[in-house]
Amino acid sequence: MYERKIIPNLNCGLDLIGEVLYGKWKIRLLWFINQGYKRPSELQRKIPDASRRVLNIQLKELEEHELVERKIYPVIPPKVEYSLTEFGHTLIPVIATLGQWADEHEEHLREVIIKQLVSFDSANISN
Repeated sequence: MYERKIIPNLNCGLDLIGEVLYGKWKIRLLWFINQGYKRPSELQRKIPDASRRVLNIQLKELEEHELVERKIYPVIPPKVEYSLTEFGHTLIPVIATLGQWADEHEEHLREVIIKQLVSFDSANISN
C-alpha cells in the first residue's frame, strides 16, 4: 500500500477539496453512485477505462473521507453496495456545477486539450 511521504497542506478549502477528490475517477464514482449505480460491477461498467483495483482503492478513499458508505450483505457470494453519505450528498451540487461549466465551455476545453496532446506527441516523436 502507498505510504504518504509528505504531509498534505490543509490550510484552505482548495487544498482540502483537492485532498478529498484527488483521483481520476472519484468525481465520476460519486456522480454514478448518486444516480443509483451501487454495486462495484455496475460502477466498473460505467467507467470501463478504470481497472477494478483502482476503482476499489478510490472507493475506499471516498469511504475513509466519509463521502460514501459500503454495505456488505451476508450472502454467498458476498454482495457489496455503496451509497452516498449525507456528507457525500452535499458534493453533488458542486459536481453538477462543474459539469455544467464544462458543458458551457466544451468546445474551448476540447481544443486546448487536443492542442496539448498534439504538442506532447510532437515532443515525444522528436526525442
